Amino acid sequence: MVGTGPGSIEHLSPRALKALQEADVIAGYKTYIELIAPIVEGKEIISTGMTREVERCRAAIQRARGGQKVALVSSGDPGVYGMAGLALEILHRENLLDQVEVEIIPGITSATAAAALLGAPLMHDFVVMSLSDLLTPWEVIEKRLALAAQGDFVVVLYNPASHKRTSQIRRARELLLQHKKASTPVGIVRKAYRDGEEVVITDLEHMIDHPLDMFSIVIIGNNQTQRMGNFLVTPRGYAL
Repeated sequence: MVGTGPGSIEHLSPRALKALQEADVIAGYKTYIELIAPIVEGKEIISTGMTREVERCRAAIQRARGGQKVALVSSGDPGVYGMAGLALEILHRENLLDQVEVEIIPGITSATAAAALLGAPLMHDFVVMSLSDLLTPWEVIEKRLALAAQGDFVVVLYNPASHKRTSQIRRARELLLQHKKASTPVGIVRKAYRDGEEVVITDLEHMIDHPLDMFSIVIIGNNQTQRMGNFLVTPRGYAL
């Protein structure tokens, strides 16, 4: 299971690159396969669309059981909203964990990629959440978000909006405003380290005035987060 990082090939780890080069079969979401196309040219590709993750994992496992070396690709890190958990669940459910050799190769996840482009907003405690309610009930997401805001964590939001899902980010902003100031710094990064990259620094009051989609990561600061020039910084607490 290979984490390919935020998207650009230069941000692949050497171990991930080696695994992709050595694999007989590459399995992954078609958009992520396209990002690494120059590396996997000529290999067997198992490429499926969104919502077909189970099918993709089962196909990868079938090839691995047949003796092929398979790279199951996730963007970012395979253990952060990636395929690692699902693949392990399937292997466990079907009593195959002792029959298939598994290696999980980490990658740069979107939260840290976005944070690097913004400066250093994750220098203190933070919470990572997805606003997609496809697999998690919205009531659960609301509860977790409210508690994160109450605890004054820096909050990283994956999947803030889509073409069909626009109300969740507005509700998230309402919940955050119950415990955070409207002037709280917010960073928005779209397509980090890919073509079309966009980086915006705004505040909680104006957060939803900016375009947001499934390629966006939103980082909401805590009460110590500051804008320093073109950077967002959450101080760790060092004496200066």
